[in-house]
Amino acid sequence: MPAVTVENPLILPRVAAPAEGTNARPVLAVATAPEGYEGEGFPVRRAFAKINQKFLDPFIMMDQMGEVDYQAGEPKGTPWHPHRGFETVTYIIDGTFIHRDSHGGGGTITDGDTQWMTAGSGLLHIETPPESLVMSGGLFHGLQLWVNLPASDKMIAPKYQDIRGGSVKLLTSADGGALVRVIAGEIDGHQGPGATHTPITMTHVSLTPGAQLTLPWRPDFNALAYGLAGSGSAGEERRPFHMGQAVVFGDGDSLTIRADEKQDSRSATFEFVLLGGLPIREPVAWYGPFVMNSHRELQQAMEDFQAGRLGTIPADAN
Repeated sequence: MPAVTVENPLILPRVAAPAEGTNARPVLAVATAPEGYEGEGFPVRRAFAKINQKFLDPFIMMDQMGEVDYQAGEPKGTPWHPHRGFETVTYIIDGTFIHRDSHGGGGTITDGDTQWMTAGSGLLHIETPPESLVMSGGLFHGLQLWVNLPASDKMIAPKYQDIRGGSVKLLTSADGGALVRVIAGEIDGHQGPGATHTPITMTHVSLTPGAQLTLPWRPDFNALAYGLAGSGSAGEERRPFHMGQAVVFGDGDSLTIRADEKQDSRSATFEFVLLGGLPIREPVAWYGPFVMNSHRELQQAMEDFQAGRLGTIPADAN
């Protein structure tokens, strides 16, 4: 699991231990993600499918794409499709994806890179593996997160951010047992490179066997963890969770995750994503590729798509 790493985490800035008297967040639930297929047939785990939406706000959904070791000719992507009303965040841990959209955004993202697409008023986009990966096969593993936009921002102009892995803020714990990659938002005053309309924090953490990580966490944010590889436990109560499971934390201003002393043979460390955001607390009307506030707005989005008002596929893509 390459993503972005360092040989010696002790050279990195340390996350300060929360002060005494900190209100530790309890674990409310642990849920196992169901498995399915997306786009042209690549395997996904629906990370938050079994979690009540009230605990997810401002997130809509998250898919773990892979981990899959493709044979030659097997890599798959998505066809051209529309979006409106939210942001898509695609984080590639292993492998390569090419993004294009009808608003002129696009690029190639690979190990540790993130594409942050603000769909806003609407566009068409496509995500595909490069021809070289299709021909050779290889390992593919990533995440796609959907972040809601408040009603006031749902019709803003689309935007694309290309976040290179080398720009991610890297942190460690006091003993160097954790590698914390801050992709967006901030941890203990350390800011990640992603610019967000909805205030959120997104991190990818690697935790060495037996290590513990306690982080300060904004009390007005929710808090979710999702296991990418390996196993560990969450909260002071040490609720077990592992790859393919999501954790919902309750209220508080700090949270703790531990790695089991023994990890499986597929991963030397416990890998997980840690997310939080400021709840929008508005009605959510979600159908397919559109996330709006009402069924009438969903109908309008579909009508606009059918009329070609969400953009057109670039001529050189046909």
